[in-house]
Amino acid sequence: MDAANCGCGRIDVHAHFLPDFYCEALAKAGLRSVDGGMPIPAWSAEAMLAMMDRQQIATAMVSLSSPSTHFLPQAGRAALCRQVNEAGRALVDAHPGRFGFFASLPMPDAAAALDEIAFAFDRLGVDGVILETNSDGEYLGSPRFAPIFEELNRRRATVFLHPTSPACFEQVALGRPAPLLEFPLDTTRTIVDLLYSRTLQTNPDLKVIVPHGGAALPALVARIAAFANLPFITPRPLGEEEVFQTLERLYYDVALSGHPIVLDGLRRIAPVGQILFGSDWPFTPEPGVARNIQQLSASGLSDADLRAIARDNAARVFPRLLAFQGN
Repeated sequence: MDAANCGCGRIDVHAHFLPDFYCEALAKAGLRSVDGGMPIPAWSAEAMLAMMDRQQIATAMVSLSSPSTHFLPQAGRAALCRQVNEAGRALVDAHPGRFGFFASLPMPDAAAALDEIAFAFDRLGVDGVILETNSDGEYLGSPRFAPIFEELNRRRATVFLHPTSPACFEQVALGRPAPLLEFPLDTTRTIVDLLYSRTLQTNPDLKVIVPHGGAALPALVARIAAFANLPFITPRPLGEEEVFQTLERLYYDVALSGHPIVLDGLRRIAPVGQILFGSDWPFTPEPGVARNIQQLSASGLSDADLRAIARDNAARVFPRLLAFQGN
């Protein structure tokens, strides 16, 4: 099977939407770009569906990208998250089978986040939640967030991690936008925090999706695991093997990561069965999505593995989608 001409109907787990009211909130806050100069792309359901049809994407799981609602004072975040989540539900209802969505949470307010989890799952029927890698500089392994992860684990929820700029971005960015370097580094930073706080190990029923081919994890995994042997670091993983075992059960999307070099590194920490397709549209323009798909097809993977990444693995994570897709 040529990955560029997948007839199986891709399931895209890393795609974004920008409702008009959200763009208006960004503009009202004075944001004409985000994360160090990234343009705010145009979005509409019609444009997204047209792109999906051209790229043979059957279903896209949409979410709010960085900066989520973090650009607002904390007191204003819950209301905007609620509006975003209700818009996600409306999008799914308007186009059955074409969309799913991950709910945004008003982080770092744990109590408000728990309220939104209950509303999102029990009233809106979300497919999971999206968590930015840090909230006002606080990373996901923070004890303050433990009740959030415990509740999501109780629900056996899917948690999609998404990078955002670190609190010290202006000092380390070197004048370049965050997606170039800081996004993969912040993704890796929060995964290490989740590992060393033992959040991932104590919440084994979570289905966690790590974006962008695991970010810097493939390059740093041996170092991350080796430091688990140092007794002066507490808390920490039980040992090197636990690090590898924990990372092996996470899921990883291949948005901007279909290049064979990246894919080969990812496959050293995760089996093909844990790898999912992602486009990162519209922040990645359609030519970039098409290029990523072509790179996947040149990776040397078997037809069965390409189909697994394109659709079958995600169908296990989101079995409701099977009702809309052929077997």
